[in-house]
Amino acid sequence: MALTRGKLADALRTRFGQFTRSADAARRSLLSGFRVLQAGEEAASEPVEAEPPRITEAPEGVCLYAVGDIHGRMDLLTRLVEIIDADAAQLPEGVKPQIIFLGDYIDRGLQSRDVLEYFSSGALDRYDPVFLLGNHEEALLRFLKEVGFGMQWTRFGGAETLYSYGFAPPNARASLNSHDDMAKVRDAWAKLWENFRERLPESHLKFLQALKPYHVAGDYLFVHAGLRPGLSLDEQSQRDMLWIRDEFLEDGARFDHLVVHGHTPEDAIHRDNRRIGLDTGAFLTGRLSAARLFGTDVAFLNT
Repeated sequence: MALTRGKLADALRTRFGQFTRSADAARRSLLSGFRVLQAGEEAASEPVEAEPPRITEAPEGVCLYAVGDIHGRMDLLTRLVEIIDADAAQLPEGVKPQIIFLGDYIDRGLQSRDVLEYFSSGALDRYDPVFLLGNHEEALLRFLKEVGFGMQWTRFGGAETLYSYGFAPPNARASLNSHDDMAKVRDAWAKLWENFRERLPESHLKFLQALKPYHVAGDYLFVHAGLRPGLSLDEQSQRDMLWIRDEFLEDGARFDHLVVHGHTPEDAIHRDNRRIGLDTGAFLTGRLSAARLFGTDVAFLNT
């Protein structure tokens, strides 16, 4: 699906509500010179700041590939892994390739179950993968504990995950007709909840429970959403790491590490002297993006 510059945030708001940056932030992004990447292009927007580009370095002997939000698009994930395979095959002898996934593997896309099956199967063990926790994985884990959270979860993508496991969420609107209908919807959610907990493969559950809130490698810190400015890493909350947006995106102060994140869809890969944003709205645009970090080089791959 082709989107013109600046249309992605509007499309996401229309379909999923306030899950993208504020209007003011979006305008600032567009003014910073972002452009839509073409399939296979290895380029990103110029740094926003006027200061010289920050020099950062990956661990010696390692080439890091950081992958943005997948959201149930197994087709795009497979394609991007093929691109990474081809790139990794060209690395100097002795260099270890490693993939870091930034979270949000599920929801919004109908192949959510397939993505979890692929990850939990060990298919990518050759890349010593690091899997980070996203706010959508957190939502699934919360639903496993709280049946009452199901209706809220479906409002921001959980319905597609349930469909991928063979479940149809109860019709919430039916509960507005009468008290009897409300009780029927509650009973339907309780039954779905019990069946989903039984049907969720143990390997998927273990995978979800083992996800990390962040990862540090060389001069980079990888996290799903971002960090709260003014706080040390030890002071950061997991909620901010999974959910923060404008407070992180609009602040100008650098962190000790260059932050590589997803969570907030933008028209193109964002890179400046404090962060690299890799969520290019794959579930809607068909463009799944990754950063390639090797030595002091920074490059980008996308479907």
